[in-house]
Amino acid sequence: MTRIGPKILAARVGAASVARPESSKGVEETTSTPFGDSGRATPRLVVLADFPEEGWPSMDLAAQMLYRQVVTGYASELRAECVCPRFHHRATCLPFVGKKRLALNTDRLANRLWDYPRQLRRRLHEFDLFHVVDHSYAQLVHLLPPERTGVFCHDLDTFRCLLEPAREPRPRWFRAVARRILHGLQKAAVVFHSTLETRRQVERFGLIDPQRLVHAPYGISPEFTTDDPEQDEPPASPFLLHVGSCIPRKRMDVLLNVFAEVRAHYPELRLVKVGGPWLPQQRDQIDHLGIAAAITPHVGINRDALAKLYRQAVLVLMPSEAEGFGLPVIEALACGSIVVASDLAVLREVGGQATVYCPVGDVASWSQTVCRLLANPAQAPPRSARIAQAQRFSWAAHAETIVNAYLRLAKVTAKRP
Repeated sequence: MTRIGPKILAARVGAASVARPESSKGVEETTSTPFGDSGRATPRLVVLADFPEEGWPSMDLAAQMLYRQVVTGYASELRAECVCPRFHHRATCLPFVGKKRLALNTDRLANRLWDYPRQLRRRLHEFDLFHVVDHSYAQLVHLLPPERTGVFCHDLDTFRCLLEPAREPRPRWFRAVARRILHGLQKAAVVFHSTLETRRQVERFGLIDPQRLVHAPYGISPEFTTDDPEQDEPPASPFLLHVGSCIPRKRMDVLLNVFAEVRAHYPELRLVKVGGPWLPQQRDQIDHLGIAAAITPHVGINRDALAKLYRQAVLVLMPSEAEGFGLPVIEALACGSIVVASDLAVLREVGGQATVYCPVGDVASWSQTVCRLLANPAQAPPRSARIAQAQRFSWAAHAETIVNAYLRLAKVTAKRP
């Protein structure tokens, strides 16, 4: 049995975090009084959030952080409101089929294409500027004044069936929906992106006029820090950590195979998985590998609890084959964690020289790298470098970029007859 290097746990515990505000699972929604266009001194911005029921915590967080930053830092320049209509359950309420994934996807489609636009239409007169938090909701732009609307494009996954149909074949109805969403994105006056790699892809496919693209990297919530006033207790057993959903591009197959191989050398090692539930094929793989008893899943935990896991983990793994940004990378680095990520341009842009990289899908390389770092964590980038890399990102800078873009839009549209 190989033992894990003695310094690796000491580097994670005894650190500390700031008190966390409300959960990021939901998004704040305020009330407002309708008013007309005349005599309005301060432009009003509406942040159009995803349905929390869809289970995309990063999108909920992006809406929440932008709204909070605008309200606290730019109240004299913009009047902000964050809106997310009520989600209508239809197929998910049916007996027998309501718990199936098809039922949820049916409800998602109906709410996105019908309910959200219908409910938003009633309040259009209340706002001057419109921010669509998630590009996969860009169908809303067809309802909005495009010259006063911006959309945040996190990646091109939604449009992959149109851009690279051989790589991602989809039925005709799916392509039709994707095309409508893409056309909405293309109508927006400004399109934000979190990484330069996403911009390169947008330009490569000629989707958006480069002059309308604005780079606005994500930030790090205050909970993700090396400092914890309560002093984290050492975990009962050392563990690897993965944070993210279980969709195919996250490559859970690689994560599980790597964990099984590494655990043969480190039997005391566990895997902690934070994110959505396992897919059927992933549960089958877990059973086949005989590692179910060594995995601890977490769904819907708050940021304080997640920060504690980052600090306690011996390594944070991110074996994705594609990412729009890679928020867990900078969150983990901010907590002082050692991060091993897929060698993707976007993750190198975010993780810099503070992250260890492995070839996408190469289980042998991943297993060797993880074993090497477990045996000798000093081979990882220095802790000071990891923290410094994370400090390059902030939600305040993210919001400042977006606010300035909308203030420019407000001036331009105000000059038009």
